[in-house]
Amino acid sequence: MTYPDPDPTVTQKPAARTPKTIGIVACSSEGAALCYRTLCARAPALLGPHAHPEIALHGTSLAAYVAALDAGDLAEVGAIMLRSAQKLAAAGAEFLICPDNTIHAAMDHVRPRSPLPWLHIAEAVTDEARRRGVRRAALLGTRWLVDSSVYPDALADQGIGFLRPEEDEKDAVARIIMDELVNDIQAESSTAYLQGLIARMRDRGCDAVILGCTELPLVLSDGNSALPTLDSTRLLADAALRHAIGGATKS
Repeated sequence: MTYPDPDPTVTQKPAARTPKTIGIVACSSEGAALCYRTLCARAPALLGPHAHPEIALHGTSLAAYVAALDAGDLAEVGAIMLRSAQKLAAAGAEFLICPDNTIHAAMDHVRPRSPLPWLHIAEAVTDEARRRGVRRAALLGTRWLVDSSVYPDALADQGIGFLRPEEDEKDAVARIIMDELVNDIQAESSTAYLQGLIARMRDRGCDAVILGCTELPLVLSDGNSALPTLDSTRLLADAALRHAIGGATKS
């Protein structure tokens, strides 16, 4: 049997592409859970009701990361991340994200040896900061993160200035994150402290605040912050969805 050639005047609807499988390298449970929920909640607007890309998640004990960070051993942090990367690659992930800002300080130890490509959380955040016209961002996060080059390097690439909190403020924010937020403790007094700090950073000349800890969006948002927020957790999730979906269409 022969078939006629397709009519060149008829537009053929392209076949939908299957979204890429997202691999989540988890560090703290709260940050990873918020990222996972965000991916699943926002994908239907792009893919159709109840739809989201396939997602694989692997997490090593947070204690292992903390021990390596306390020792200043970024090579070990990177080795832990790579073990997750290898397991996620074996599970079918096609690219990786890590909903934890702090351990991105080890990315130079990770990317050259990784079985899969990574999206970088600071790049997702600073791309959005540039899009919004941010001139000087306040940087909040763990002391490990705030004292690192993770955000200074990414912000410099976009021509954006930044300001770190004072030393005592860094200590207070670190305590709130590590003693409370990663343990699903949300104290009103701690939220009030963070709000006051953001107001002080505004008065010091900042025009936006980077929530550079993936647990900070659990208690801070544009609705209760003196500065517009750059939510690292959700911005990373949005970047992952764009990368995963690409040419995929609604079902």
